[in-house]
Amino acid sequence: MLMELGQTVHTLKEWAIAIQALEAGKTIMLLRKGGIREQQGRFQVTHPRVLLYPTFEHQQPLLLKAEYTHLVQPVASGWHPETVRIGSWAEITDIFPVMDELIVSRLLPFHIWNEHFISDRLKWKSQQPLFILLLRTFKLAQVWEIPYRPEYGGCKSWIDITQPIDLQGSEPALSDSNYQHLRTEIRTIISNKTD
Repeated sequence: MLMELGQTVHTLKEWAIAIQALEAGKTIMLLRKGGIREQQGRFQVTHPRVLLYPTFEHQQPLLLKAEYTHLVQPVASGWHPETVRIGSWAEITDIFPVMDELIVSRLLPFHIWNEHFISDRLKWKSQQPLFILLLRTFKLAQVWEIPYRPEYGGCKSWIDITQPIDLQGSEPALSDSNYQHLRTEIRTIISNKTD
């Protein structure tokens, strides 16, 4: 049971297809190196409890597993919606910096991306780790449609929206036991570096 959740404006931007999978309980994992405009040029988590803000422009079907490719809505470069759907938030429970391609490959069953995405992300800024984020996702009691603002655009992971959104009454995408089971499996894979 969730107590004293309050409101937040802190928001994590992620591909719309990934947010749909988080909300549906099909994954608890995101893989991040960070947006081009990150502070100090690298990915950092500044708020462990965040709203999930869907983005469309950089979604690439070729980097997704086959069952997700047809769900991507192609958009022109620079396109953005008039309003943005905010239907969920997440508690970032774990953050693992990983540079070992073998470990990342073993995590393939736990997320929506394919081998090309993994290879692409590991090679980009190769001296920096790939961050594995585990998210306990909650569906908001009501879906919000917030107006798009120019400051929400750009290649950055974190934004603060102008209007706080109430987290009270949210429902978890997965039960506690299902979430903890997946979390334990993933943590085991990451900690077993020499198999």
